[in-house]
Amino acid sequence: MKLSLSLAAAMLALSAGFASAHDFKVGPLKIGHPWSRATPAGAKVGGGYLTLENTGTTPDRLVSIAVPFAARAEMHEMATKDGIMTMRPLENGIEVPAGGKVEFKPGGYHIMFMELKQPLKQGEMMKGSLTFEKAGTVDVEFKVDSIAAKGGEGEHKGH
Repeated sequence: MKLSLSLAAAMLALSAGFASAHDFKVGPLKIGHPWSRATPAGAKVGGGYLTLENTGTTPDRLVSIAVPFAARAEMHEMATKDGIMTMRPLENGIEVPAGGKVEFKPGGYHIMFMELKQPLKQGEMMKGSLTFEKAGTVDVEFKVDSIAAKGGEGEHKGH
């Protein structure tokens, strides 16, 4: 009984450590749960999502994203105006206001992984880096969720 309780406690501690290990930090910026959806074989594009929180007193700007699994990564904004959905690249990056938060999620701001070099498979962790104007570059990992993942906060708890 003692052994199973110790084992359960160790597993819980390990899973709690893993849950918090999927957040990243650079200077006053917190990068929360970078993730992507799995892609079907042969797909040439994928999407990336995360949250950016600036705990500092001056704004910063996400200026570029690099990933080894795609030829390039671009920041895009999706919006619906007069019933028409549009998507445009954010060529100047995106500002993260002082004390503010920016969310990259399906249907809004997102990252497009262009010319994928391999399919994104559920359960994999895909490396990348984010470069900010002031805070510099931080390495992150995108957790690949199911092809149907919606990105709800509850969907990612415990990962």
